[in-house]
Amino acid sequence: MAEVTASSGYTDPSAVVEGHRVWVRICHWVMALSFVTLAVTGFLILMVHPRLYWGEVGNDLTPALLELPISHNHRPEGWEQSVVFSSLANAPISANRTYEIFNQNGWGRSLHFLAGWFLVVAGLFYVVAGLVTGHVRRDLLPRLRDLAPRALWRDLKVHLRLQVGSAGAGAPYGLVQRCAYAGVAFVALPLMVLTGLSMSPAIAASYPLLRDLLGGQQSVRTVHFIGFAALVLFLFIHIAMVVLTGFRKQMRAMTLGN
Repeated sequence: MAEVTASSGYTDPSAVVEGHRVWVRICHWVMALSFVTLAVTGFLILMVHPRLYWGEVGNDLTPALLELPISHNHRPEGWEQSVVFSSLANAPISANRTYEIFNQNGWGRSLHFLAGWFLVVAGLFYVVAGLVTGHVRRDLLPRLRDLAPRALWRDLKVHLRLQVGSAGAGAPYGLVQRCAYAGVAFVALPLMVLTGLSMSPAIAASYPLLRDLLGGQQSVRTVHFIGFAALVLFLFIHIAMVVLTGFRKQMRAMTLGN
């Protein structure tokens, strides 16, 4: 195991590190691919109606808590001028949306749901295996005695100054890393799963109390989006740190384990 500096948790670049265990690597890549799939399909689903509300009901005619500038598909003026059926050639419709393809996103919803279950299964296996092997306690959860504001700020400054060139590939992690990983694994991802299930018509019909506890149908959708945005931000920072600390070294550790 590599040596750890007392101040920041970063390793000596000349030291040898163990890398990641096989089950950690498998879970990492399954969850990574699942998340990318969820992000792409979720974005397409959101483009159908890029407005977020709070409460139970929200539509084109109610004020939005947040309106995302990613499409005009939700706007009433996006409809074409109506015509009578008799004047149409062979299509029994009277109007089209601005972005017609985004209303045909059944494949995206199905793929979103499928990728979600891959994420759930891999995530549960990771947590259970991490608890059994001690990986969660030893490598992920920050120790209470280390959570002093001064220690957090000192480690955060190392990241903000991009002084991370000596970070090792794999555990042990720095304090900010531990907080970030623990927040994703035990707060953000469970919240995403919970809100995602709450938006499912079958779950909402069977367990309406779950949706009510989260503030209503539209509140659940808004919280789900906020969690998505936080995870995307984490992903970009995570990739940036991988590049800054040695892309080949980090990728080798997460694929080959050494």
